[in-house]
Amino acid sequence: RCAELGESYIGKTVCMMGWVQKSRNKGGLIFTDLRDRSGILQILFEEQECGSEVFQKASELKQEYVIAVEGEVRSRGKDSNAALSTGSIELVAKSLRILAEAETPPFPIEADSKTKEDLRLKYRYLDLRRPDLAKKIVTRARIAQLIRHFLSEDGFLEIETPTLIKSTPEGARDFLVPSRLHRGAFYALPQSPQLLKQLLMVSGMDRYFQLARCYRDEDLRADRQPEFTQLDIEMSFVEKEDVMNEIEGLAKYVFKNVTGEEANYTFQRMPYAEAMDRFGSDKPDLRFGVELKDLSDIVKNSSFNAFSSTVQNGGLVKAVVAPNANEKFSRKVISEYEEYAKTYFGAKGLAYIKLTADGITSPIAKFLSEDEMKAIIDKTEAKTGDVIFIVADKKKVVHSALGALRLRIGKDLELINKNDFKFLWVVDFPMFDYDEEEQRYKAEHHPFTSIKAEDLDKFLAGQTEDIRTNTYDLVLNGSEIGGGSIRIFNPQIQSMVFDRLGLSQEEAKAKFGFFIDAFKYGAPPHGGLAFGIDRWLMVMLKEESIRDVIPFPKTNKGQCLMTEAPNTVDEKQLEELFIKSTYEK
Repeated sequence: RCAELGESYIGKTVCMMGWVQKSRNKGGLIFTDLRDRSGILQILFEEQECGSEVFQKASELKQEYVIAVEGEVRSRGKDSNAALSTGSIELVAKSLRILAEAETPPFPIEADSKTKEDLRLKYRYLDLRRPDLAKKIVTRARIAQLIRHFLSEDGFLEIETPTLIKSTPEGARDFLVPSRLHRGAFYALPQSPQLLKQLLMVSGMDRYFQLARCYRDEDLRADRQPEFTQLDIEMSFVEKEDVMNEIEGLAKYVFKNVTGEEANYTFQRMPYAEAMDRFGSDKPDLRFGVELKDLSDIVKNSSFNAFSSTVQNGGLVKAVVAPNANEKFSRKVISEYEEYAKTYFGAKGLAYIKLTADGITSPIAKFLSEDEMKAIIDKTEAKTGDVIFIVADKKKVVHSALGALRLRIGKDLELINKNDFKFLWVVDFPMFDYDEEEQRYKAEHHPFTSIKAEDLDKFLAGQTEDIRTNTYDLVLNGSEIGGGSIRIFNPQIQSMVFDRLGLSQEEAKAKFGFFIDAFKYGAPPHGGLAFGIDRWLMVMLKEESIRDVIPFPKTNKGQCLMTEAPNTVDEKQLEELFIKSTYEK
């Protein structure tokens, strides 16, 4: 490949193939940049060296022509180009074959393209020729190799699980596949191999991993795709520490080989309750401060009804401080922040207090006593030049809104060191989360997560709130890159969990019968974790979008602009599957 040539090849005759990046005719000399996935090599066509016929053919080369060139590698001497890894050499051509001509591409094939993403996604096969994007895909392949090496050395077996499975409730909507052979019946594409990997532990496979394709029919965002790659891991006869130590070792190994840096420290551990209380997020970014401060005790008896009534009704009043933000945060910016909190997180409003050199500026100042205002400033540790943002609402709304505002403050005020990497374990997630819309409890992680020994008696006695689990999410720079738990392997406890989730024995049997039956025949203690490969790579490469590390991604509307999927199918295909569309345009 182009970038594999070096000074050790000087004087040797080689044949190189690739795409024409650009070609410059200087009269008796033609300089052509040849590109492949590895990089660029300069080709020199000298009419006296290669002959008039080859020189004439070289003069006809255009961008993206596919060519094969044979010649001698020579030193460029003082004309070296330090910007290229091959800049000290060039290939002096003796022969040229044009393997394929090419039309002018719809956008320049160059690094750091300014072309709109939709156009690049439509011609993704051209986009992948760009050196910076190609490098990311090469790195992605490297991660798979590193994972296989590390886990295989530790005695793990790589085992594939089915893509066509039974639909089971796991959180997001399933993608369904109709069966032609079984009328009216459907397969589901796996949201994860969760049940199957646990069954592999029941079968005695001991240590399993898989680079699995997973599918979730859910709303998309910058770090989420409808189909994604998951590193799935499961281990038998383990406790939480065993799994976390194994995963931490793997994470450090991959991180070092991808970034060239070392995470030579024990990853910090933070309970879920602490993460939510301090950062309003179960995946806090530790690269900057700006923590949430609880003002509930200060304002619970305040004459400002918006605060006091919230506390009296079981809600919270919390604040975050934007440091030295007075000048940057105009009334317009603050209004944008308020709209952001209200629109996306359901907050009723966003109060603010500006500490200026001339005193306090705040629309709520007249509703607060002097002692209350002083206590708020003391609690938040705000200083002159700072802006305090306050949300009063239900606990979930307060944490969601302020957690998001904290991140926005970090970005807008450039508080985040983008060259820093901070790993964090968030542990001890709650077992159940109450869904107010559906008026029932749901599993915070999934219903197969084991309960902490300290909370098991409370659960067995009938308590549902504040039951913690043996869970652990691995967070890197504010993104959850992996999550897992020690599993339930006691059939009776599993049955009780289903009951708390509102599943009758008949429903549990219908949805998870094959899984429940397996545990009757002796299940070992087991646990595991799943990494989101795409998101993990995105964070390590400091990319803003997950689409930048996936070869053929979907848009944020779940469309493939290149193949025009999803698309309609003809009526005959639907008839064979016993399906009739009720959609009307």
